[in-house]
Amino acid sequence: MTKQALIIIDIQNDYFKGGNMELFKPEAALENVLKLEQRFKKDNQPILYIQHINEDSNAGFFIEGTEGVELRNELNPSEKDDIIVKHYPNSFLDTNLQSKLKELDAEQLVICGMMTHMCIDSTTRAAAELGYQPILIEDATATRSLEYSENKVNAEQVQTSFIAALQAFAQVESTNTFLK
Repeated sequence: MTKQALIIIDIQNDYFKGGNMELFKPEAALENVLKLEQRFKKDNQPILYIQHINEDSNAGFFIEGTEGVELRNELNPSEKDDIIVKHYPNSFLDTNLQSKLKELDAEQLVICGMMTHMCIDSTTRAAAELGYQPILIEDATATRSLEYSENKVNAEQVQTSFIAALQAFAQVESTNTFLK
């Protein structure tokens, strides 16, 4: 059987109501992340929590020492679970994520979290390029609206576009399909 690991990316206070980088419907994504977390704990499978800390205090969010940088209280990391701090969208860049995955003999990475168009995108692509088999849980991710050259793209369109593109790098599933 293929060894899986759950990668929970950036479920941090700044992405939720009142945070400095509020996303579109992060609560719905969190609800599905918690279902995945519960299943992996029940099955005694590894979970790696990723926490983004901006080294630039002018970044506006995920600033060290603030409430916004903290992982959400709803998450349930245990002492055996790793919390990996990152400073870039790609969870592999300048972190020990890959060495932890090698220790675990993980082949398939079940990826969820935030933001779809940044850290989920970067990490999913990197996972595929490093030879892992990523499974992206599309309804356990969240993003926000974007703007470019006076064109506004709403969050649903951003989400759909990035999930569609990531099909080239990952098996994309809903939470319910994955948990069956």
